[in-house]
Amino acid sequence: MKATEVLEKSGTISSWLQRRQLNWTSVLPLWLQRQRLGLRTKGPNFMLEDSTFQILGGSIHYFRVPREYWRDRLLKLKACGLNTLTTYVPWNLHEPERGKFDFSGNLDLEAFIWLAAKIGLWVILRPGPYICSEIDLGGLPSWLLQDPDMKLRTTYPGFTKAVDLYFDHLMSRVVPLQYKHGGPIIAVQVENEYGSYNGDHAYMPYIKKALEDRGIIEMLLTSDNKDGLEKGVVDGVLATINLQSQQELVALNSILLSIQGIQPKMVMEYWTGWFDSWGGSHNILDSSEVLQTVSAIIKDGSSINLYMFHGGTNFGFINGAMHFGDYKADVTSYDYDAILTEAGDYTAKYTKLRELFGTFSGVPPPPPPELTAKMVYEPVTPSFYLSLWDALLYMDKPITSEIPINMENLPVNNGNGQAFGYVLYETTIFSSGVLSGLVRDRGQVFLNRVSIGFLDYTTTKITIPLTQGYTILRILVENRGRVNYGNNIDSQRKGLIGNLYLNNKPLKNFKIYSLDMTKQFFQRFDMDKWSVVPKEITFPAFFLGTLSVGIYPSDTFLKLEGWVKGVVLVNDHNLGRYWNVGPQETLYLPGVWLDKGLNKVIIFEETMAGSMVQSTDIPHLGRNQYVN
Repeated sequence: MKATEVLEKSGTISSWLQRRQLNWTSVLPLWLQRQRLGLRTKGPNFMLEDSTFQILGGSIHYFRVPREYWRDRLLKLKACGLNTLTTYVPWNLHEPERGKFDFSGNLDLEAFIWLAAKIGLWVILRPGPYICSEIDLGGLPSWLLQDPDMKLRTTYPGFTKAVDLYFDHLMSRVVPLQYKHGGPIIAVQVENEYGSYNGDHAYMPYIKKALEDRGIIEMLLTSDNKDGLEKGVVDGVLATINLQSQQELVALNSILLSIQGIQPKMVMEYWTGWFDSWGGSHNILDSSEVLQTVSAIIKDGSSINLYMFHGGTNFGFINGAMHFGDYKADVTSYDYDAILTEAGDYTAKYTKLRELFGTFSGVPPPPPPELTAKMVYEPVTPSFYLSLWDALLYMDKPITSEIPINMENLPVNNGNGQAFGYVLYETTIFSSGVLSGLVRDRGQVFLNRVSIGFLDYTTTKITIPLTQGYTILRILVENRGRVNYGNNIDSQRKGLIGNLYLNNKPLKNFKIYSLDMTKQFFQRFDMDKWSVVPKEITFPAFFLGTLSVGIYPSDTFLKLEGWVKGVVLVNDHNLGRYWNVGPQETLYLPGVWLDKGLNKVIIFEETMAGSMVQSTDIPHLGRNQYVN
């Protein structure tokens, strides 16, 4: 049975949304109220109703793709010969403040799932609460870290209480979307790669029960890599594996057989590429190797999910980080060297896999949609300027504190702290010496308005030169992304951590500014606050310009030659961070976020500005979308 048939029997998306306000069972026809078999196991096979079923899936994250492009990306997934969509659900984006939920716009999970069904795709949902996904704190809300004793991903009461409240809300939306209720969700994943964390033996049974108690009745799955497979198994839950090579496939399938006997095999994450980190190289996985490994997986009788099929973009500040030895923050692009590029274009991987899946199924896949148009626009030359120091005059009254306060514990956002962006700390000093402290993740140090260097993970001390009396010491601290994988997630507080010392004596009496760079943040800067760009610029600074667009707005990529490090916003959409250390050299600007005529562009630059922002129709990530 196709997902579209289910959707037609259960009604359209609009009628579904109307029914959500009513008693669900009272409006369903009797035939649909009778529970169907759903996805189940029979020996080495998956069964969907009475037919064997091989899952051919691909991952697309709705929160990394403009809503207007969801249909395009899902149609391309279907046209590649796949039958199932998988997606994570990011708790930190859906509950930015305790008890305040957001499932609107680009976060409309239900609309995304129903759209997949309408296109003819089944859905495997991966609701976490932890999702990894190279997203800040693995998708966990930063306000959890306000508790100094917090133990994430355990049965610590402070964590489970928050999970329970979140699942109460989330599952009320998810339960009606399940297969046995007429929806497209055929399976739900329990947490994510917990075997490699394994901090609490009671935790995974708790998550399983939390899902079931709230009405999850479809097949439950776990997902683990080679580091955690043997420790990630849960009674009554089918184990699946994550890998990239044929060697791992053989080894992990052997472990699976010893753990759960003859059961259907599934590679929940076949890594089609890899993510990039600032200062590193662009990761590429050859299309021929991808074809060989995917062929081996499906010929082995395994089901498969391509992670990622389409990666999209870490818009804003949502990227995660890794910290094994050195701290490495993920870049804005989540291109991942995936089957589709960051902008949704086809690759050699797409062409080869489409042919493979078509041959394997014996049914030609539907024709692929046309490419979305790309455009090169005239460069943006900033006309107006506002230094950060002048901008402080128009901000809310600073927080005053005897000692530094980390980002998560700032008394902002209705007591939920600050999740993303920058924090500015100010105090006064009267002598020179050595400044030291824990800065997370990167802090630019100023004497009055003059930059004297940076503090970060490797540079923990800086010399303060001789000063003349009263001097304002300022540290602009950026949260570059909380770790999303590893055993150190409990220590991901950002900003100044603990005391800041001058000559080993703690400094006191701070003014603290929350610079979260949200749409609301920029609304305070009316046009009369800006001035013409001067010849001598004081950094950090905001720059304002316009991008002129013709009658048909199209996708483009912004290239910031001559600029060093900062953030770009277009029409209040935060495109993400740029940094000249690479490997990412352009920022993806979706055409659906542009208007005909003039479009507002704001750049926040930390240290040095270029003369313009260029537009190009080809991304610069170390790969061309038509090769590899």
